[in-house]
Amino acid sequence: MGTVPVLQDVYRFSVLPLLFQRFGADPETVHQQTLQALAWIAQPPTTAPYWSQPARRFAQAWCQNSCQVESPRLSQTLWHQSFSNPLGLAAGFDKDGIAADCWPLMGFGFAELGTVTCHGQPGNPQPRLFRLPQDQAALNRMGFNNRGSSALVERLSQRPLSPEFPRGINLGKSKVTPLEDAAADYLQSFQRLRDMGSYFVVNVSSPNTPGLRSLQARSQLEPILAGLQTANINHKPLLIKIAPDLVWEDIDDILELAQQHNLAGIIATNTTIAKKHLVTKRLDRTGNLVTEEAGGISGAPVRQRSTEVIRYIYQKTNGQLPIVGVGGIFTADDAWAKITAGASLLQVYTGWIYEGPWMVKNILKGLLTKLDDHGLDNIQAAIGVDVD
Repeated sequence: MGTVPVLQDVYRFSVLPLLFQRFGADPETVHQQTLQALAWIAQPPTTAPYWSQPARRFAQAWCQNSCQVESPRLSQTLWHQSFSNPLGLAAGFDKDGIAADCWPLMGFGFAELGTVTCHGQPGNPQPRLFRLPQDQAALNRMGFNNRGSSALVERLSQRPLSPEFPRGINLGKSKVTPLEDAAADYLQSFQRLRDMGSYFVVNVSSPNTPGLRSLQARSQLEPILAGLQTANINHKPLLIKIAPDLVWEDIDDILELAQQHNLAGIIATNTTIAKKHLVTKRLDRTGNLVTEEAGGISGAPVRQRSTEVIRYIYQKTNGQLPIVGVGGIFTADDAWAKITAGASLLQVYTGWIYEGPWMVKNILKGLLTKLDDHGLDNIQAAIGVDVD
């Protein structure tokens, strides 16, 4: 047995149970510490203390060996941009771009920063992030906590876009902004950041900002998209992220708007507010029933529904509208199911927490095996092959 599988088993069966249960570590604190550690790993030699260079070089070499897979069979060009592999980091993990330089080292093909809002905001009261190990899930009601779009501009201005690693930026509405002023709120963030992102995402599907999901309705979404595209002088790809809880008729409306406003794609899906079928019935940290807790569920419970939504969109658009599949991806089988249902790209968040940093390499190697097993030359050939 190699070193990586052993380390992964230690992480999955020893480290995570200790953090989640024995030590009762606050998930949000662990999350922030992880971001700081990743930022340290990627710190340029010119700005890092000389005494830390050997440890940093070792960490970078470890990432390259344990997390990265390079194969032209996994690469594709989408929106005139090159993706070395289809697996990306989902929005929500690195809201303020703290570890923006590290995501290529971790083996991802792209990363999506944010959600960022026009105005910096603290988010919802703590505790607001909970792990549900029995369900391989997380419940979060973070509330778009971030420093704001101006602060993200300042951070990313020293990190120019790379043609080899697309960087998405996920835009949300500030909590203090009334719903009727949402279009102007999204527009101001986009105008500040439009030179900082390879593509942009309109997030109207988080359940954690009051009224936000109502913006998925045609009458409210149309002015947001129209305003953004009018200001989109650089023709940046513009996508929309939708909830898994929408009925098919609502998705049809969004697809019509996507066509009318020349959207580049759909991200399917965000977290779900459905909690009735969870194994976890009560949160230890609050003592409340999960069904009574505010917030969205991510991870394994979203897996099937997000794949169903991907398949539906692919069928309705005849595969002409690129889909980014996200929700419950832990293994190569999970990734393959979403690609063959119609996803061109994939994103992970909760699965990466549960499986550890080796997950990216395991999934990418697994996808190469899947291509061999199905006699396909590259990942593009697999997109939508299971759709009737």
